[in-house]
Amino acid sequence: MSDINPRVDLAFKKIFGVEENKDLLMSLINSVVSKEDQVSSVTLLNPYNPQNFRNDKLSILDIKAEGESGKRFNIELQISDEADYDKRALYYWAKLYTEQLHASKNYGALNKAIGIHILNFTSIPNEVKYHNIFKIKEKDSNIEYYKDLELHTIELDKFMREAGSDLGGVMARVKTKVDIWSAFLTKYDVLNDSVLEGGLDDPDLKKALGVLNVMNLSKEEREEYEAHLKWLRIESGIVDKVRAEGREEGREEGREEGREEGKKDIAKLMLSKNKPISEIIEFTGLSESQINKL
Repeated sequence: MSDINPRVDLAFKKIFGVEENKDLLMSLINSVVSKEDQVSSVTLLNPYNPQNFRNDKLSILDIKAEGESGKRFNIELQISDEADYDKRALYYWAKLYTEQLHASKNYGALNKAIGIHILNFTSIPNEVKYHNIFKIKEKDSNIEYYKDLELHTIELDKFMREAGSDLGGVMARVKTKVDIWSAFLTKYDVLNDSVLEGGLDDPDLKKALGVLNVMNLSKEEREEYEAHLKWLRIESGIVDKVRAEGREEGREEGREEGREEGKKDIAKLMLSKNKPISEIIEFTGLSESQINKL
């Protein structure tokens, strides 16, 4: 069984963001979007390329794809509950939409842009559903006039709480294709050791588990993976501790401490790659003096 966690963004992109697995990416997209936005083929706009890995900024690990009709999709797995996530989500959606318009084109050339944000945390605490869809609608009549904006949030921790820890709980929870992909991302270790039956007897899921099991990481990729995995574990451990203690004040303090440790790990990795101080500051938010101490 693989020791790689598909919820770490680097592993996620190596599964869904490469040419040989475009069928898995299409399956993921189609599980989330409406029937009218389904795709039968996609073009990867930023495919994962190990040869270019050294020059990539660590933060650019989303997946951008264009469907056969010209609609654009941005699939991003967000590890940590960072400040102003909602604003960042809108910013990346705006970039996905506006970068279609080149100098020689007019506004009519713009196609619908759909953001799919897979979150390792709860972003909408007052909503029970783990998959939520956001559009622009008129306040009173509910008319959807501006149809090119659509954002999906998939909060994996809500799914995990509902599914439980054993295979029986996962099988009982899985009803739809998006449930299957959420099960893959959160319960991959349980699924790998089990005979997949019922709703889990899915060819795309089996292929994804196979890809995960044979995935190899280079030394450089492994270093970044471990740094991001540590960040994920810190975040998860803090949340579990806070739930047990039930202290809101401790929750905020603990989460902030975890974020700082994660930022330092990423900064150390970037320093080892001789990244410019300015780039490290931009990505981590650490000060120059903090980075120099590392």
